[in-house]
Amino acid sequence: METDPIFYRLFKQQPSCFFELIGRPASEAEAYEFSSVELKQTAFRIDGLFIPKAEFPEMPLNLVEVQFYSDKKFYANLFAELFLYLHQNNPAQNWRVVVIFGRRSYEPKELAPYQALLNSPQVQRIYLDELEAVPETSLGMRIVQLIIEKQDASAAEQARQLVVQARQNLTDDADRAEVVDLIETVVLYKFSRLSREEVQEMIGVNEFKQSRLYQDIKLEGKLEGLMEGKLEGKLEGKLEGKLEGKLEGKLEVVPQLLSQGFTVQQTAQILGLTVEQVRQGSQNT
Repeated sequence: METDPIFYRLFKQQPSCFFELIGRPASEAEAYEFSSVELKQTAFRIDGLFIPKAEFPEMPLNLVEVQFYSDKKFYANLFAELFLYLHQNNPAQNWRVVVIFGRRSYEPKELAPYQALLNSPQVQRIYLDELEAVPETSLGMRIVQLIIEKQDASAAEQARQLVVQARQNLTDDADRAEVVDLIETVVLYKFSRLSREEVQEMIGVNEFKQSRLYQDIKLEGKLEGLMEGKLEGKLEGKLEGKLEGKLEGKLEVVPQLLSQGFTVQQTAQILGLTVEQVRQGSQNT
């Protein structure tokens, strides 16, 4: 199971669960922006970084690393990333490192070179196989539990309950769609032999996934990511790469929008094109 991306996606969507996981108030999430940072002129990339917002300079930087396999160089890479980031950005920045191991056995055995750092209150290690039960009201933490749950009937039932909780607790339509999609992704990884349709049926998201509201939200989200050059992949399984604002890329999206039921005028407004350009793009099938 490709677990790291799921955790980083969860922390981006439900940042409060990260602070619950490390024993901090969930409200601390309001002081941070979650980001992925590539360190200049190196091969290092920090995938999980809670950076304090400008109005909360006293809050520590939080570097989070999720590890679901054994790697002898893990701590060497981790602390190299941390101190290189501080060197390139703000050496005076207070910091905290949180390491989330899938199980204790994934932690490197040779700890002597890093023992002083590991003993520091600024470094926190979490072993998910030893994680205690979480409050029923915490949606993000319950998704963490689902990720580490065994592949059995209890995982399916847990996912069904989470879908219901997401529908009830999340008032923003886009947030609700993203969380339901994340829950579905987790279950797809766990039950890899099942088709997407079978998983949707199992956890009870068929009706929601097929709704026009969900389709519009997902399409708008993909378009926004593509237009900002942040999302690589496909739109409706046909469009590859990034649009990067190019006219050619926008014209390639036109047939996808029209097939979703958007009018020529609506498509022109979404993409920033003229009606004539949309009609031109509609022929690119």
